[in-house]
Amino acid sequence: MKLIIQIPCLNEAETLEIALNDLPRHIDGIDEIEYLIINDGSTDNTVEVARKWGVHYVVNFKQNKGLARGFMAGLDACLRNGADIIVNTDADNQYCGEDIEKIVRPILDGKADIVIGERPIDQTEHFSPLKKKLQHIGSWTVRVASKSDIPDAPSGFRAYSRDAAMRLNVVNPYTYTLETIVQAGQEKFAMTSVPIRTNEELRESRLFNSMFGYVKKSMVTIVRSFMMYKPLKFFGLIGSGLFLIGLILGIRYLVFMIEGNAGGHVQSLILSSTLLMMGTMTVIIGLQADIIAANRKLLEDIQFHVRKMDYDLSAKKDDDK
Repeated sequence: MKLIIQIPCLNEAETLEIALNDLPRHIDGIDEIEYLIINDGSTDNTVEVARKWGVHYVVNFKQNKGLARGFMAGLDACLRNGADIIVNTDADNQYCGEDIEKIVRPILDGKADIVIGERPIDQTEHFSPLKKKLQHIGSWTVRVASKSDIPDAPSGFRAYSRDAAMRLNVVNPYTYTLETIVQAGQEKFAMTSVPIRTNEELRESRLFNSMFGYVKKSMVTIVRSFMMYKPLKFFGLIGSGLFLIGLILGIRYLVFMIEGNAGGHVQSLILSSTLLMMGTMTVIIGLQADIIAANRKLLEDIQFHVRKMDYDLSAKKDDDK
């Protein structure tokens, strides 16, 4: 059983060694632990610090491509190097390295394929009251969209089994945390969470420039993910709402017409017709999107089998060397 711990990095030379020193060297049930960093276009000596410390693998981007692409590139490298379990953590030492054993345990015990660390948000001193509230609201929204019970959706401290990692797809360029939970929930992956500890803040978050920017991007990611995995429900609800309002206005116009007062209410008839057409068209769009989503599922199954053959072959070649 091989565990690879991956760390996305962007100019993390000052904190990376602290985070690496906190990582476990042995976990019961794990035969081999290796370490990988994703250098997302760093301009400092992050890579030199990592190599000097002794990380096994470095994924290099010449320019910054964002957390989501870095995460997926890290998964690709981990799978090619034979990882049975992949843990993602942060370079700023936000998460307690000892808790890696806690988040891999459900996978080792065969109880889950994805495990997400639940931070003590309300007890975290460097989180402002507004940020705490937004974290809870965001996690609730993801739970509704994914039909899961994950209490801390934005947490980047998580573990994946090999099969789960091969099935993941991230299409937004912002962050992987929310989209992967929506995907896992809608695809009914075995997913759970465990309580974890956090360390003192070494630097401010670089994921967003403002709280408003964070909320806006997060909501766009959640809505987009829900549209991808439940398009008929998404467009059906919108279309049904428009159709219902149009129908009410139409009935209202008929009542006025029966009473002989329809002359001054032609606007209601026009608006009713417009809303009825918009509602019908939106439902049709939902049906078309649902067909596309069904084809996407077929493509994802094909992609999984292609990835499995590719990664298993790469891992076998490494073992033969």
